[in-house]
Amino acid sequence: MPGRLAGKVALITGAAGAFGQEMVSVFIAEGAFVAATDHSTSAFESLSRKYGDAVLTVEHDVLLECDWERAVDATVERFGGLDILVNNAGLSHTGEPQDPEHVRLDQWRAVHAVNVEGTLLGCQAAIRAMRGKGGAIVNISSIAALNPSPRMAAYGASKAAVRHITRTVALYCTQQNYPIRCNSIHPGWFLTPMVRGSRTDAELEAQQQTIPMRRFGEIAEVARAALYLASDDARYITGAKLVIDGGITMEP
Repeated sequence: MPGRLAGKVALITGAAGAFGQEMVSVFIAEGAFVAATDHSTSAFESLSRKYGDAVLTVEHDVLLECDWERAVDATVERFGGLDILVNNAGLSHTGEPQDPEHVRLDQWRAVHAVNVEGTLLGCQAAIRAMRGKGGAIVNISSIAALNPSPRMAAYGASKAAVRHITRTVALYCTQQNYPIRCNSIHPGWFLTPMVRGSRTDAELEAQQQTIPMRRFGEIAEVARAALYLASDDARYITGAKLVIDGGITMEP
């Protein structure tokens, strides 16, 4: 049986991280060719070894317009086009306080540069590449975009901006008669290697008990959500937000 992305070409940023690597795996398993980009090349050798000709690895700083142009050009040259963009690259922690009383402006700007400007540049590059034949943009936001984030003010504000960019791009593309869909994913608490390494077992257990479904999310669940929004199964969905949080944001 052909996969849900058979013959499609995807560019996934932040591909060296846990979510990015899982998305690459899921997309390729569903028949896509994937340009896996990241500013870090640490995972490139293993990705190339694992997926062979189905993957193209590109060193890519999402803050640089020239890098976006180079990454898209390399993708088109290798695979013949671009059908899907997943804006997955992001920055959450800076090692400094992010509460609204103490967050330094340089830290605020650093988070917004990656999460907001990087997403905007990605959407612009995707629109230019897809406006003729169509495609799908998936922006990775967070539940921090939907709830107050007292200890992560910079991150929460930046992810709220990602949500706004998503809706704006979606409406703009329909107004321009571009067959491009744009949707956002809002993960909750996931047991990534970074989360696991930053908390004790007791702290993880306590946090887990605050989740209505009483478990952390699995990385594959975000990748599968991205697959759905990127595929033709979601061909009538644009401007939507898909919340994956085990019920955290449900109203009481």
